[in-house]
Amino acid sequence: MNRCLYNNSFDNFIKTNSDLILGELCKNYHGDALTTTRDAWLSEIFIMKDVLSSFSDRNGKIIFEYDIPRLGKRIDVVLLLEGIIFCLEFKVGEAKILECDIDQVLDYALDLKNFHKFSHSKIIVPILIATKYNSSSTQIKLSVYDDRVVNPLICGENSLVDLLIKVLNRFPNESPVDPNWIISPYAPTPTIIEAARSLYENHTVENITRHEADKVSTDRTIEYILDVIQKSKINHKKSICFVTGVPGAGKTLVGLDVAIRQTYQGKDEPVENEGAVYLSGNGPLVAVLTEALSKDNYKKCQSKGEKKKLSDSRREVAKSIQMIHRYRDNMLAKIKNPVENGILEIDPQKAIKVEKAGFGEVEHVAIFDEAQRSWTHKRLTDYLKRGGTYGNKLKVHNFPVSEAAFLIWSLDQREDWATIVCLVGGGQEINTGEAGIAEWIKALNEKFMSWDIYISPKLIETEYAEGKVNELLKNNPNVTYSESLHLNVSIRSYRAEKLSAFVHAMLSFNKEASSLYNQIKDKYPIVLTRDMAKAKAWLHQKVRGTERTGVLITKESARFKPLAIHLLPPGDENAVHWFLEDKTDVRSSNYLEDAATEIQVQGLELDYVCVLWDADMRYENGEWHFYRFNGQTKWVEQTATTESKQELMKYMLNAYRVLLTRARVGMVICVPKGNANKTASGFYEDSTRLPEYYDGTYQYLKSLGIKEI
Repeated sequence: MNRCLYNNSFDNFIKTNSDLILGELCKNYHGDALTTTRDAWLSEIFIMKDVLSSFSDRNGKIIFEYDIPRLGKRIDVVLLLEGIIFCLEFKVGEAKILECDIDQVLDYALDLKNFHKFSHSKIIVPILIATKYNSSSTQIKLSVYDDRVVNPLICGENSLVDLLIKVLNRFPNESPVDPNWIISPYAPTPTIIEAARSLYENHTVENITRHEADKVSTDRTIEYILDVIQKSKINHKKSICFVTGVPGAGKTLVGLDVAIRQTYQGKDEPVENEGAVYLSGNGPLVAVLTEALSKDNYKKCQSKGEKKKLSDSRREVAKSIQMIHRYRDNMLAKIKNPVENGILEIDPQKAIKVEKAGFGEVEHVAIFDEAQRSWTHKRLTDYLKRGGTYGNKLKVHNFPVSEAAFLIWSLDQREDWATIVCLVGGGQEINTGEAGIAEWIKALNEKFMSWDIYISPKLIETEYAEGKVNELLKNNPNVTYSESLHLNVSIRSYRAEKLSAFVHAMLSFNKEASSLYNQIKDKYPIVLTRDMAKAKAWLHQKVRGTERTGVLITKESARFKPLAIHLLPPGDENAVHWFLEDKTDVRSSNYLEDAATEIQVQGLELDYVCVLWDADMRYENGEWHFYRFNGQTKWVEQTATTESKQELMKYMLNAYRVLLTRARVGMVICVPKGNANKTASGFYEDSTRLPEYYDGTYQYLKSLGIKEI
């Protein structure tokens, strides 16, 4: 794969006719380069010929439009000169310096530092060139992060030569850059939003996941699922795959890739009657991904001069990514109502039977993300009894099955073949009424005995179906276990693959927690504070470029307003703004004012986070105790007196598990001091925030060795 549109030695570049260089750029460009793009390239060629004439005797290399494929980014110009890597971003014709442009070139430098093997140990210098700018940076400093990335420099076209000379004088005697730098191995882990963007544009995951990292298994898992799909198609079978993975291992990425690869199969247009759909009950995730992909698609079409509305792009994206409730409700509209004798049946007056598809939906393959969050029979029955929400006014009394059973039934209506892919997060049920994975297996055992079951061996562990999967499946003859269906390495945090193990050990009081913390703390900083102002300052100091930060709280948190933190209002639109707007927009997560809950962030991630630990879960006498605020005056302890309360306590623990695994790069945990002040009468000013509510948790976290700031 050609990683750039043009590269050459300084000497050959200077000697080559500019039109020939432009022709090479256009020839290697994917698609038709617009006039504005060609004009910008020509200006950059003229500028760089003039600049490099001062370095023609140096053994350097110039690279135009260097592709960072797995992140979907391209650097205007890279110079490899005397052991230093220069990243140049041009703003042709501009006289002003914008912060977003500085962030852009810094992002390129950080991408190379973090994800490009032959750049890890090198000096990397990001330079923004606004060609008409009349000044230049005067100080050349390495960043405070000790990663050999120079703080971004700015200049105009006339001062670029002097700036390059200053950098070379500042860093003499650097060892040469590897001669194979252009084709260096990559090890990137893009955010789920970046990965989805690249998937949607290219219809392939090939350049997204970390192929060079031995332990990363997303590719193996994807190939296994696609093979099951092919076998099901050839043999006219119905099949279901259960995929497990540690938090951040790429389950959502796998699901998106299978949906898009199966739908497009390497072609520019969807393959007829071969479709797949990615379905999630996670409203914020679907909304954020859909809006990000839609805006990217819209901008791409606009840049090509195509007439397209943003609403058109949204509809196009929605074919591959949908809310599970809408898929479910569409099938509900086909059934006989009322349900008789507890049996689901298609009503021929409400649905048309299609050849091969039968009464099923158009897609052969349905990927259910976070399948453990499917609804219990009771929750779905109650929902349908009142006519639902989510825009569904259909009332169904005495609905006979759970959501998992109904979804399998929906695919079973196809008369040719079908495959379900269940993406399963261990210990991540966070809402009451979520059935867990046992309900899927129960439905397969009792109602869909002919389905082939492909299952991850990890599904037998206690965090899935309370360790009862083996028992549930022991009499089912259609089960195949495969290690390929488990994702065992976190790719969310490229610096700390053991983060999920540490969080699990910390929450379960495992004696290995301290050891695991010591193994990751240097690559993945986790720090502790009791002061929200210090937490915010730490986050602001850490983020660079367009890295994202944010504050996270559980949905049971209640006393965060005294810390100048507000709850991000419900509604998918608010989550879209929180995750996608840049740091100039007060609705952005980066403002550290609105805190998101586990409901709003599950499946998504930020670079750095602050987990604000409230009094809802407290360390007391060697175990966790759980409390709910009554909305007025006090916290009420939740004890395991009923099954529903036991479930609630499990969900509250899982909420912190979700929050503590959202950061890709680093995290600060803030356990407030509470309010120890008393009135003149001797009573506490705020009896809902007593220090004793927080002190135990703080002391426990500190005992693990977590560094305090």
